[in-house]
Amino acid sequence: MLVIIGIGSSVYLAMSKTSGDKVLIEVNGELYGKYNLYEDREIEVENGKNINHVVIKDGRVNVESSSCRNQVCVDTGWIDKAGESIICLPNRVVVSIEGKGGGDYDAVSN
Repeated sequence: MLVIIGIGSSVYLAMSKTSGDKVLIEVNGELYGKYNLYEDREIEVENGKNINHVVIKDGRVNVESSSCRNQVCVDTGWIDKAGESIICLPNRVVVSIEGKGGGDYDAVSN
């Protein structure tokens, strides 16, 4: 019974997320750039020797390639909903989607 409730909750939460309209890229905790989610483009995010190749296409975004060893950011795949993010911890890069009308946050932590 708990498994069914858990699966149902996960599906509901996934379907209730709002679509976003901006892609935020942060490097070392600072804003690197803010881009329209609906304008296709490719961005080379450089942080010293580290490089992440970010692709915005068809209203979604992904990290296509990265100089990091573990490739978790690349394996994350495409995101398109407000509040979703792709994190490259070794390169200190965060790619996230901001909701329509400003910053939509699920929670804030200290």
